[in-house]
Amino acid sequence: MLRALMYILPLALTIYAFIDCLNTPEDEAKHLPKVVWVIIILLFWIVGPIVWFAAGKMRRAPAGGRTPSEWHRNHRQEWVAPDDNLDFLNSLRDENKKDEAVLKDWEADLRRREEELRRREQDGDDVGKS
Repeated sequence: MLRALMYILPLALTIYAFIDCLNTPEDEAKHLPKVVWVIIILLFWIVGPIVWFAAGKMRRAPAGGRTPSEWHRNHRQEWVAPDDNLDFLNSLRDENKKDEAVLKDWEADLRRREEELRRREQDGDDVGKS
């Protein structure tokens, strides 16, 4: 069990440091660009994560209260139930109108073809009787 722990702990530390580095905004990575930090973390899988946690990232909150998830917060749309979402309900109404128009066109085309077939049959019967 202890032997497995010798491999699992550094691997877990590397994965955690890798994800932490990816979620860190570029301007909060210290000393090196973020891409270089990712390479260091992945290449030196025991020392790299430790160096990242010690020197690679600003650990205090930056001015303005930015966090790694700022982009997600600012670009996330608030969830609204479909019954309360007017855009969704309007889109359903528009789709229904389009579907009804297509159905009416198909029905009109079908009636026209049926009438044409009836006329042909009547013309064929009239020719056959003469």
